[in-house]
Amino acid sequence: MRFLRWIVPLSLLLGLVACGPPRKSVFPPAVSIQQLVVQPDGTWKLTLRIQNNSYGEMDFHAIEGELKFADGVPVRLHGKFERDIPAFAGDVVDLSVLPTAAMAGTLKAAAAKGSAGAVAYSIGGTASAKPEQEDAPRDFAFHGNDWLSPVPGIAHTWR
Repeated sequence: MRFLRWIVPLSLLLGLVACGPPRKSVFPPAVSIQQLVVQPDGTWKLTLRIQNNSYGEMDFHAIEGELKFADGVPVRLHGKFERDIPAFAGDVVDLSVLPTAAMAGTLKAAAAKGSAGAVAYSIGGTASAKPEQEDAPRDFAFHGNDWLSPVPGIAHTWR
């Protein structure tokens, strides 16, 4: 009888706790270069793809990071924006970058090879975002390696 006196309230308490909103898992985003366009003034227009890998929507506010070609000196990536990206979806942001002379030379050398030219790059840093169930934004680290190749028929454009 004593045992039943504790089981009933405990069962009710566990039932009430289970009624709370479920927490959605939050994971760091993936950031990659979707497109690079060499502007007439020598700057680069980078279109970065931000892939939300979380189970809930995230509001992205800024990116701070570095872009590096091969073993060269990295350049800073910095941008502020407002993007609400749903769960498991992606969106793009445009950033302007002033490349080093070595980076510009690497692109020119690869472009001379035509569609066979490709350039390895690495990108890393932090993306500031606010998960939908949190009150304040926080920084999520990202890092990736990939290749850029010239787009056939579209001058000064790499994907």
